[in-house]
Amino acid sequence: MGYEELLPIIVIGLILIAVAILLTFIPVMLWISALAAGVRVSIFTLVGMRLRRVVPARVINPLIKAHKAGLAVNTNQLESHYLAGGNVDRVVNALIAAQRANIELSFERCAAIDLAGRDVLEAVQMSVNPKVIETPFIAGIAMDGIEVKAKARITVRANIDRLVGGAGEDTVIARVGEGVVSTIGSSNTHKQVLENPDSISHNVLNRGLDAGTAFEILSIDIADVDVGKNIGAILQTDQAEADKNIAQAKAEERRAMAVAKEQEMVAKVQEMRAKVVEAEADVPLALAEALRSGNMGVMDYMNYKNINADTDMRDSIGKISKDDEEEEDQ
Repeated sequence: MGYEELLPIIVIGLILIAVAILLTFIPVMLWISALAAGVRVSIFTLVGMRLRRVVPARVINPLIKAHKAGLAVNTNQLESHYLAGGNVDRVVNALIAAQRANIELSFERCAAIDLAGRDVLEAVQMSVNPKVIETPFIAGIAMDGIEVKAKARITVRANIDRLVGGAGEDTVIARVGEGVVSTIGSSNTHKQVLENPDSISHNVLNRGLDAGTAFEILSIDIADVDVGKNIGAILQTDQAEADKNIAQAKAEERRAMAVAKEQEMVAKVQEMRAKVVEAEADVPLALAEALRSGNMGVMDYMNYKNINADTDMRDSIGKISKDDEEEEDQ
């Protein structure tokens, strides 16, 4: 096969390759779908999206949807929101839902809510169909010391105007919990709370807890009320136990001081006895010195011995009499 015969085949192949590359780079089917839906988008616009690293389908399909819904949005708005990192399809769905629900919502506002990280479609749906938030059991203590646990159901509706910068569900739950604890704590007895649980919802609802949040509180209903522990009695018991421990510690301190004082007195007694023994040891020396110096005669010494013997005898008789009395008492 000669060169002249291969040339047409090569040309046809190059044409097919060029067409394939062109169809890959230019979304012709998407362009046809847009034209069929009545959305005028030029081929050059789609090529420009490719060059700007924008997926054309993620812009054109929401644009077709918005056009069919009668929304006044254009390609530049959707493309800029896509480049900013937003979800174009969700924004368009939210705008359609807001239009059907007769809620005033502009594209700029909707895009800002989406870029803020909130689900704008869910917010619009919550504006139409309020959401119920159920709190966990919130414990409060009445004035009589009885713990009361309450569970609340909060019906909220999304506030579109405060979605950007407004607090979320956690703040609403925390504020409601604070109001429930305050209401229970201001009750004289736990029986008042059990008899009138609606007083909690009325008191909490009148506080305006939705200020600064992305929601509007429609109602607060007490779903369940339960009685917990007797906190007052537990605190009194703990206080009594603490007082007892303090008293025991002080008594132990006084006992230790008394024991130390007793040991000190015993030491002093032993010291005095040592001094007495020392003084008694000087008596024979003094007698001998008196006899040597002539200040004391033999008869004086004998009288001294007789007096000592008489004293010892009297002490022995007194000790025997004391022992007999103790035996009779026993």
